[in-house]
Amino acid sequence: MIYLRNLLFQEKFHSRWVVLSIDLMIVLFSIYLSFFLKENLNTKQGHIYYMLFYCSNAVVIFLLLRIHTHIVRHSNTRDMLRILVALLVSNIVFVLLYHILFAPYLKIDLKGLGEVLLINFFISSSLLMGMRIIIKDIFKYLEEPGHKMEKENVLIYGSGNASILIKNTLETQKGYSLNVQGFIDTGTDRVYKCLQQTQVYPIKAIESLKRKYFITTLLITSEDIKIDGKKQAVEKCIELGIKVITVPPSNQWINGQPNIKQFKDLKIEDLLERKPINLCKEHILNNIVGKRILVTGAAGSIGSELVRQLLSYNPEYIVLCDQAETPLHEMQLEIEDGFSTNKTRIFIADIQNANRIRTLYDQYKPQIVFHAAAYKHVPMMENNPTEAILTNVWGTKNLADISLEFGVEKFIMISTDKAVRPTNIMGASKRIAEMYIQSLNNMLVEKNLYYTGHNNILNQTKFITTRFGNVLGSNGSVIPRFKAQIEKGGPVTVTHPDITRYFMTIPESVQLVLEAAVMGKGGEIFLFDMGEPVKIVDMAANMIKLAGLIPGKDIKIVFTGLRPGEKLYEELLNEEEEVIPTYNKDIKISKTIPNCYPEVNSLINELLELNLLNNVDLMVIKMKAILPDFISNNSKFERLDLDLNLNLVDIEIV
Repeated sequence: MIYLRNLLFQEKFHSRWVVLSIDLMIVLFSIYLSFFLKENLNTKQGHIYYMLFYCSNAVVIFLLLRIHTHIVRHSNTRDMLRILVALLVSNIVFVLLYHILFAPYLKIDLKGLGEVLLINFFISSSLLMGMRIIIKDIFKYLEEPGHKMEKENVLIYGSGNASILIKNTLETQKGYSLNVQGFIDTGTDRVYKCLQQTQVYPIKAIESLKRKYFITTLLITSEDIKIDGKKQAVEKCIELGIKVITVPPSNQWINGQPNIKQFKDLKIEDLLERKPINLCKEHILNNIVGKRILVTGAAGSIGSELVRQLLSYNPEYIVLCDQAETPLHEMQLEIEDGFSTNKTRIFIADIQNANRIRTLYDQYKPQIVFHAAAYKHVPMMENNPTEAILTNVWGTKNLADISLEFGVEKFIMISTDKAVRPTNIMGASKRIAEMYIQSLNNMLVEKNLYYTGHNNILNQTKFITTRFGNVLGSNGSVIPRFKAQIEKGGPVTVTHPDITRYFMTIPESVQLVLEAAVMGKGGEIFLFDMGEPVKIVDMAANMIKLAGLIPGKDIKIVFTGLRPGEKLYEELLNEEEEVIPTYNKDIKISKTIPNCYPEVNSLINELLELNLLNNVDLMVIKMKAILPDFISNNSKFERLDLDLNLNLVDIEIV
């Protein structure tokens, strides 16, 4: 047995000419048997010539259709179909040659030739396909002798062609110890029927299948996870502690076959991802193609995805601006590997440095600016408020003023839902930046209205703000932290059992930014549909279950208390704000109260002057004066909210 296994499983596959020789012997035996049966077990000597010619004809057809080049141990339904086609063509060609060449000259009459060929077709096809099936089963049996019980029992969601191909892949590729025990499907007439000796079960059968076969894994295709019952099956498996593995969409398969190396564990992002966003890509293309574009914070999560998606719209070039050297270098390497390098320019700069930014504008003359650079970590900025003001407020003001100076067509600022009724320094700094951007645009509209009599800003910069919540997978997101904690064996730390957040994937948030940039006329604050808020503790529990572990038993969840500046619930709108729908149901416009540019500009300049004094309390009080709804939460600055009448005079300037 060991010798046979070593012989069959040698690294080099057996010669294709051996396969052709075996096929030829089968064809010869089949045609002989067909004549033999037709002539009542009495074969005439003249028939030998026809049998030899038939075999020669079959060999030529087999060679042309390359039947012998396919590895027998990996035969599939397509290979069987090729055999049937080859035999059919062989019979047709033989009949034609018989009537053209043999019948007129050799004078050998073959009565009942049609019946002979029909018998031969069924015998030869059965033997040729049977030989391949037997060899395939032998290989399957000998592949891992004595280790059948070590294979993991799995289920596959779906009963279509893609699911069958996945099953075939698991059975034919060596080194993958998964044994398919069934297909899971819903709403089809295939339930409780068999496909390739494997039964199709409904979703409700998953629990009993787990007990019966010790199911450990469910395989699903990664496309459209939330439709056709797939989400229900995934949630059932997570509840039962069954691991879920995703297979890439069929258009990403290699040579039309799923590759096991492409199989990935289901990510929490996949569960939270909503239905695909429908974009008007033609409008985006018309606004981006051939344009010079600047992306600040280009090495960050949002900025880097902006660059990736913008490159697909064929701009003249994109300037990648960031102060983080190493991440920007890594982004440059990624672009060199996957994109055209003549479409990008790398520029290291701090947006606080107005002279350096002016050099960038003078050199590259951007037409569209996507401003994603910002300090965004709430606890970090709560402890370093001066830097939050310098980057998020002063840096934004620099960019906006210089954009106006150089006649940029559109300036799109990336903001956050933490700017709504802020409870922390980071959110407050972003709200002040929003106010400046909007007031600057309002000033341009009023100026244009005064001189021209209409409010269309045709040749001046249009300032636009986009506001959305947390993005999955971004730098500092809870998901990488939870994943690292799970890998270490726990515990998973959550700040509060009731804390909720809105989540959106990075690609879809950037898609909405691009669409908002196109539809923006200036002065808008665009809000994105963030879906339903998600409880962080539920997310943590689901991630533990996705790892095949039990929350509270294998991995504990520990509540650590709210961090400085953190609040339980995020909001996308202030109470006084109203929303205006757009042609894209996922994008709305906040109808905010206009801000007066001279007043906002003066307040920001005062804030920046106070910032230079390095008196944090004084600066935070000024922020609260600018933003009456800025009430600190779980922060050392809560004491500044105790006296509602507190003003700058109450604090001695040191």
